[in-house]
Amino acid sequence: MALIERRRSVVVDVGGVKVGGSNPIAVQSMTNTDTADVTATVNQTLALAQAGSERVRVTVHTEAAARALPKVVDTLRMFGSRVPIIGDFHYNGHILLKKYPECARALAKYRINPGNVNIGRHTDDNFRTMIEAAIEYGKPVRIGVNWGSLDASLLTRMMDENGRMAHPLTAEDVMKRAIVVSAIESARLAESYGLPHDRIILSAKVSNVQDLVDVYRMMAGECDFPMHVGLTEAGMGAKGIVATTAALSILLQEGIGDTIRASLTPAPNGDRTEEVLVSQQILQSLGIRSFTPQVTACPGCGRTTSTFFQELAEQIQSYLKHQMPIWKEGYPGVEEMKVAVMGCIVNGPGESKHANIGISLPGTAEEPKAPVYVDGQLVKTLRGDTIVQDFIGMLNAYVERTYPKQESGVAV
Repeated sequence: MALIERRRSVVVDVGGVKVGGSNPIAVQSMTNTDTADVTATVNQTLALAQAGSERVRVTVHTEAAARALPKVVDTLRMFGSRVPIIGDFHYNGHILLKKYPECARALAKYRINPGNVNIGRHTDDNFRTMIEAAIEYGKPVRIGVNWGSLDASLLTRMMDENGRMAHPLTAEDVMKRAIVVSAIESARLAESYGLPHDRIILSAKVSNVQDLVDVYRMMAGECDFPMHVGLTEAGMGAKGIVATTAALSILLQEGIGDTIRASLTPAPNGDRTEEVLVSQQILQSLGIRSFTPQVTACPGCGRTTSTFFQELAEQIQSYLKHQMPIWKEGYPGVEEMKVAVMGCIVNGPGESKHANIGISLPGTAEEPKAPVYVDGQLVKTLRGDTIVQDFIGMLNAYVERTYPKQESGVAV
């Protein structure tokens, strides 16, 4: 696979982790707990970090949340989690950052929405106050524009200017342009207040796939700030996953994006970590980063009326998910392993040969045997009631043999 050429950007330090340049594209997520509830916020943050989130954003919207934030961060560190915590501010961030300096110090980055800080109004200096806090405490800032809260005065001005043009743009095109202008002008304003160029990250989120692509392409051509990419309000279930995948895949394939988030709406009492897994799978499917061994499994057809291969694929996927926290600590490279679980003779042997280790189960009316291929070679044929256990045993042996075990960074 050809390497994707990344867009060039400056490098920003976020809590000791580099963003932008040639650094890995990072997975980000956000809690949906009340930040003032320290226990709930810590537990969800730990779950997100365990799932693979490399940045976690929390809402800081009340004095109670601002007071609790340092304890949230301290508790995470007590549990051994070093994940950078980002504070999400709207409307009153200038008050909270000034009134609660411990909160300002504890955060790894501030997220500011230009549409909610009254930029350009002489009666309010919210934005400047927040930037001054970032300067004082040495923190980077993400200037995150959202079309649901776009600066109304900027949009009105640009609409008026467009109306006076000989060949005016559509209202939709003016809005997309306004999103980009809001982000870049806010960044320049922050720099004019003294925030270093290499402490700024931009985002410009909309909820429509093609509009998001247009906005980020436009923004990428006009600045060298690192970019956080993701649909806003992507939605629930398949719709949210598909829309996020479609939008991010286009931009990532074009080298645009330094951190990503899948902003999925979880089902009631659903698992918040799903958004982390979706982001990881997008990066892994594009060949950009590897997080966990991948299982190739056929969809089934009239040749596979038995559900055995589906059950085996599910068991293997669950086993890999269970093992990865253990394997990734001791077997570097195992996340790139490819496993195939196929259901009949048509594509089974061929697909298994393309995997690191693969099994081709018998289809309907086929001889009850399951050939196993390792690195393209047939090594064994399994039979009987212990096929699952036998294959898992071969899988473990392959990991032990192929990815040298490491302890404290030393191969053994």
